[in-house]
Amino acid sequence: MKVSELMTQNPVSVRPDQTLRDVALLMRQHDCGCLPVNDGNGGQVVGVVTDRDIVTRAIAAGRNGDSTVQDVMTRDVACCGPDDDIDSVERIMSERQVRRVPIVDRQGRLVGIVAQADLARATNGEGTISEKDLAEVVESVSQPSPSPSPAR
Repeated sequence: MKVSELMTQNPVSVRPDQTLRDVALLMRQHDCGCLPVNDGNGGQVVGVVTDRDIVTRAIAAGRNGDSTVQDVMTRDVACCGPDDDIDSVERIMSERQVRRVPIVDRQGRLVGIVAQADLARATNGEGTISEKDLAEVVESVSQPSPSPSPAR
């Protein structure tokens, strides 16, 4: 199965200079917990910001809603292309312990996102993800991290 068959197309994204208040409002409006961060110019993905980033890297550090995305975002993001096999997404989720993977075109511009929930929905039918593979991804992602990430 190709990533393009499973991804959510054209997800909402934010820029590094937007406030965490903006991010929280978008997350509420779009019922999501992760937003890709684009460079603001050509739309290239430069990171992601999650609801957990806001809590652990901003609020826990005494920052407020006027802090910017660049203050708390995760910068080292692994992405896949729409023509990649879904195994690539599973590998990234397992190795990086992430629940969502941005999907980018050849120029690095955001075209979609695959969430762990998308994998779960694809466990039925021909040519989709096996329940065993899904269980392995969930187990890997859910392992405790060695130490929390510091605020950036």
